[in-house]
Amino acid sequence: MTTTTAIDRATIDDQLRVAGLDPAEIAGFARSTLAEDLQWGPDLTTEATIPADQQGVADVVARAAGTLAGIPVAAVIADELAEQRGDRLTIDIVRVDGDRVLPGDRVLSIAGPLRTLLTAERSLLNVLGQLSGVATATAAWVDAIGDHRCAVRDTRKTVPGLRILQKYAVRCGGGVNHRMGLGDAALIKDNHVAAAGSVRAAFAAVRRADPQVSVEVEVDTLDQLVEALDAGADLILLDNMSPETMRRAVSLASGHQVRLEASGGLTLADAAAVAATGVDYIAVGGLTHSAPVHDLGFDLRDEPDR
Repeated sequence: MTTTTAIDRATIDDQLRVAGLDPAEIAGFARSTLAEDLQWGPDLTTEATIPADQQGVADVVARAAGTLAGIPVAAVIADELAEQRGDRLTIDIVRVDGDRVLPGDRVLSIAGPLRTLLTAERSLLNVLGQLSGVATATAAWVDAIGDHRCAVRDTRKTVPGLRILQKYAVRCGGGVNHRMGLGDAALIKDNHVAAAGSVRAAFAAVRRADPQVSVEVEVDTLDQLVEALDAGADLILLDNMSPETMRRAVSLASGHQVRLEASGGLTLADAAAVAATGVDYIAVGGLTHSAPVHDLGFDLRDEPDR
């Protein structure tokens, strides 16, 4: 259902907090995004062609079907530029993050000085398109998994500088987050095992370093799985295993307080079959490292007055 709600910056910040995003951090991100476009000078084309006092209304419109993420972030980008210039904008949220949209759906409207709208256009569309692309890719995996008791999960394979926002977009698409960084959970991979000498030795070393941290162990074989189970892993990543081997892994893990995660070379076509093995998670790096940008347009209205 489409609704339109004019909101102020305080309300936008409240939406960010509810989404698990820090308004101060998003404001800083907005400023750096705008500065990237303006570091070589002002918007010459806009300032040459648009009178300083001209007002306008722009609609952000979906050009393709997809799932939205980043609406309040885009609003902050526009509002930050307006604040820098002493301008005032009216921002209408039409669709919210997590909504599924069709071509032609209006998702956001911004009214104010036309110079400010056009200067902010590319920065806010870049962010909104990137995040909505991640949400759209995630929603496709969620749909493919269907009713199986399994969730799609992201990785740390994120665009530098965009991790928090990309992982937020995964949540908007119906997925769940893996660890945010290197310090909030431990993931013992093959190189750690090689350095420590064994799965058990690596696990014990992490537990000594932090007895409370959640520890995930990556395994390539069922023998390693058994070793990780015996060590007491909280989560086990099944790397590049066939669905048949995954089913055997699920059977071996039965009765242990452990969750299993499938990873490695998985495609959307594999989703249902992998989920049917009984694993708890499917890890998909492509959600963040290669999701296509969602196509959204920035359309000025013919009649500025609403």
